Amino acid sequence: MSSRGEQTYRQLRDMILDGRLHKGDPVQELALSKRLKVSRTPVREAISRLLAEGLLSREPGQVPRVRETSIDDFIEILHVRRILEVEAAGLAAGRPDHAAIEKLRASVQQLMNSPQPKPSDHTSVDDEIHAGIAAMSGSRLLVNLIRDLRLKTRFFGMERIPQRFKPGCEEHLALLDAIDRGDVAASQKAMRTHLDGVRASIMESLQRLF
Repeated sequence: MSSRGEQTYRQLRDMILDGRLHKGDPVQELALSKRLKVSRTPVREAISRLLAEGLLSREPGQVPRVRETSIDDFIEILHVRRILEVEAAGLAAGRPDHAAIEKLRASVQQLMNSPQPKPSDHTSVDDEIHAGIAAMSGSRLLVNLIRDLRLKTRFFGMERIPQRFKPGCEEHLALLDAIDRGDVAASQKAMRTHLDGVRASIMESLQRLF
């Protein structure tokens, strides 16, 4: 993908994830090229990638639309995320990068000490933590799979589940401590506990939405 295509992909992806494009909305090359002030080629590249990632869907002969995600879809994504991220935590504990862990720990502490953290601040740190642990696993495939699955549940940020802010930060610190100690079982348990809490909050929110 070209650099312009990558930039357009990120813009379009964020428009879907933050709700500027709603479920079922048509995604048309010409309209988006005008809206984003780019040619149709990078828009076409971005649409192809989002179709492959499942954020868009297309019926034969129809324009792509923002995919409607069912409760069953979310449950499946969360289940697979749990399997992969617990595995990544265990692998990371087997080869902890202590300097990287200290930077991640500092990011969490800074977020907790912020007087009025924004949802985007939490999302940024959350992404940093999970991406960092995936990277420490040493598996490029795990890194890519976890990133893609997390994108599909990014719709549920702090705006929708604000009750997860303090527990999530505390769980991240416990997880980082376990990995730093090289304790594989404790790291896997800490990731499992964290993701179970995320899942419970998302499922509660989904019940209100559907």
